[in-house]
Amino acid sequence: MRIARKLIVLLASASLGIGAAAPAFAQNTDASGGTDATGAAASAAKPTKQQRKQAHKEARAKKNAELKKLEDAGYQPARANDPNYPQDLQDAQKKAGIGTGASQ
Repeated sequence: MRIARKLIVLLASASLGIGAAAPAFAQNTDASGGTDATGAAASAAKPTKQQRKQAHKEARAKKNAELKKLEDAGYQPARANDPNYPQDLQDAQKKAGIGTGASQ
């Protein structure tokens, strides 16, 4: 019985040791210590914080401009529990010349 427990403990500790060592080999580096070409390309494709912020700002401006066009075409998003909601929005989209998007 003791031998079986020792064997189980030995196998468990060996598997934990192997599992912990595997992530150490996950990154590929060249001789100079930098990342290889695929790692460099992957990091170059990732947008910076400033680029993400600018993209978010542009998306918000586009959304606000579209909402302004819809409001000018007669859509009133502030009306709560509007029984004509889908039809009013679709009519304003047609009038403003804006695609229906996800509203259909």
